[in-house]
Amino acid sequence: MKKRRIQAYICTVFILSIIFSSFNGTAEAAPSVSAQKAIVIDQDTGRILYEKDANTQSRIASITKIMTAILAIESGKLDETVKVSDNAVRAEGSSIYLKPGEKIKLEDLVFGLMLRSGNDSAVAIAEHVGGSLDGFVYLMNKKAEEIGMKNTHFSNPHGLDDHEDHYSSAYDMAILTRYAMQNEKYREVAGTKVHTSPDPENDWDRKWKNKNRLLTELYKYCTGGKTGYTKRAKRTLVTTATKGGQNLIAVTLNGPDDWNDHIQMFEYGFKNFDTVIAVSEGKVDDIKDPFYENKIYIKRDVLLALKKEEIETVRVEYKLLKPKESWKDAVVPEVVGKAVIYMGGEQADAVPLYYSQVKVKEKKSWWMFWKQSFITVLGVKTDG
Repeated sequence: MKKRRIQAYICTVFILSIIFSSFNGTAEAAPSVSAQKAIVIDQDTGRILYEKDANTQSRIASITKIMTAILAIESGKLDETVKVSDNAVRAEGSSIYLKPGEKIKLEDLVFGLMLRSGNDSAVAIAEHVGGSLDGFVYLMNKKAEEIGMKNTHFSNPHGLDDHEDHYSSAYDMAILTRYAMQNEKYREVAGTKVHTSPDPENDWDRKWKNKNRLLTELYKYCTGGKTGYTKRAKRTLVTTATKGGQNLIAVTLNGPDDWNDHIQMFEYGFKNFDTVIAVSEGKVDDIKDPFYENKIYIKRDVLLALKKEEIETVRVEYKLLKPKESWKDAVVPEVVGKAVIYMGGEQADAVPLYYSQVKVKEKKSWWMFWKQSFITVLGVKTDG
C-alpha cells in the first residue's frame, strides 16, 4: 500500500475529527518496556517514535550479526563456495554445526548466521569476505562510521563477549537495520522462516528454523530481525514490522521480556504515527513563475512520520534561483532550487528542484483536488 499523501490525509483527519468530536479518545501512552535500552523508529523517515536510554554504549550479543550479514551480501560473493576453517568450527556458543574443510555457499552461511545465529558461520563468513577476522572487523567498523553509528565499535563478527571493546547502542542498531533493510537480499534473509541447505555428509538437507519468534509465531506484522543473548549482554533483539504501508524498526538491549516489549512498541508506533507523503515525486504544481511554471519536478516522494496533531504544522517552501538573462540562449542548470519541508517550525527534509527543458506532464490522480484545496494549510510559497 502506498503512503498516504498529506493533502488527502489532512482532509481525512479533518472529517474524522468532526465525526468523532463527541468522543474523548486520547492517544495511547508511551509503552512501558522491560528492556534497559530501547527504541522504535520509522524505517522510511528515520524518525524516533519512542526511546529509552537509546544512545548508551552497551553489549549487543548476536544482533552484531546484522552487520556481518549485510557486509557479506554487499560483497557480491554470495554464489562463491567457502571452505570452512578449523578456526570457524571452534567458535563457541550457538552453531550450525559446520565441519572442518566443508565447502558451502556463502549465501547458505548468511542464512545460517541470521536464522540460527551460528557463530561458526560468522567466523567462516568473516574469513572469506574479509580475508581474516581482523580484516573483516576493519570492514565492520568502516561501514559503521559510513552510516553514522557514533556509539559503536565492533571487535568480532558474532557478538560473543570475548572483547571488552565490542559495543553499540539501541539507536545505532536501529540505524544499521534501517540501512540493511534497503537491501532486497537482506530483507529476504531476515524475513525467512525456514531455510534448507545441503549437508555434505548426509543424503538430506539441513533445515534451519528462524529463532525470531515474533516472525514465526507471535506477531503477524513482523517482517524480520535478529535475536541475541550472552551472559553479559543478556537478551538483545532487533525486529522490523509493516502494517498499513508503515514500516517500523524496534531494538531492545537487556530486555527480559523482549517479545512483548517489541509488540508494545510496534503497536504504539502504528497507533500514534502515520507515514505520509508531504511532497509527491514528479511535477510541482505550486510554482507560478512564468519561467519555471510546468517545468519543475522532484525525483522522490518526501515522507514524514507524523502524529495526527502534527499534520497541520507541516509547510513547504520552494526556493528557486532567480532566472538569468543568459538562460534564454543557454542550457538552464539541472538543479534550480530546493523544496524545504518544515514541521512545527523546524526543517524536516529538503529535496532538489529539477528543471526540465520541456513541459512536465501533469499526473492525473484523485488527490490533486485535495492538494489544491490545502495549499493554504501547507503554507506553500516560492522564494527567489
